[in-house]
Amino acid sequence: MDVNTLRVIATLASFATFIGILVWAYSRRNRAAFDEAAQLPFQQD
Repeated sequence: MDVNTLRVIATLASFATFIGILVWAYSRRNRAAFDEAAQLPFQQD
């Protein structure tokens, strides 16, 4: 296994992680929590 193979594996792993984060961020299950967190700066004490 040479250095280029390791680079390809690292790139593919990073891309898969990125896609996983996108799926998690845009899932409908998390929408309510994200909407609530987005309103936190506008709530008064």
